[in-house]
Amino acid sequence: MYLVEDKAKRADVRTSEQLAGEGFMLATPIASPGGKWEHFPNSHISHHGKACCDIAHEWLIAYDFAQLNGGDILSGPRWMREHSAWGPSAWPIHWCEAVDAKIVDCGVHAAIAQEAFVARGLRAFRAQFIQRYSADAAASWRESWGKGDVSDHWIDGDAIYHEGNAVVVGDDHVKLWDGSAGWWINPRGEAGYGSLAAVRIDARVDSFATGLLWGNRRIPLNLWVEI
Repeated sequence: MYLVEDKAKRADVRTSEQLAGEGFMLATPIASPGGKWEHFPNSHISHHGKACCDIAHEWLIAYDFAQLNGGDILSGPRWMREHSAWGPSAWPIHWCEAVDAKIVDCGVHAAIAQEAFVARGLRAFRAQFIQRYSADAAASWRESWGKGDVSDHWIDGDAIYHEGNAVVVGDDHVKLWDGSAGWWINPRGEAGYGSLAAVRIDARVDSFATGLLWGNRRIPLNLWVEI
């Protein structure tokens, strides 16, 4: 996840002591489904324009194919969590760096998963999430990202911005993949710690003019939808 203007916020990192709180609290209602991330772009991995990134990308596709090992192409690429743990990433990042890193953020996981899904022949789109966590969790993450000298723009109170993928599994049905967690998000999930507050699927509108169906909920494309 990266915005140039957020670099300036790196010095404004608050510690857990400054954000003291006990237990978890649900996110306070946000003014719009997308909150401060209403117009936030998906993260994209850069390419050096050289063989280093070509080779890294080819390795990624081959590795995913090997890990799939003849299994269902709709299996989530859970190998990513073993290959690279979730944590602070400095942006911009290039393909040769992304596939070699042992710690990456959700933007890298989502970009890598997207390449894997598409290479398998699936229709997949980038997805953006807002999730509810707690003040304690947010404080801990702010501290970690601050130590890594990485922007914490993805945190707002006890809500966080997150990235994943939307994979088409039927005519217009979709599953939402959270690569950093290594699971499919349950469309029947309830409110609470880690729950989904809003989602936006980034796709060409003419592909699915009426949106995509996630569980029993129809999601219009390119718009934040409150869950």
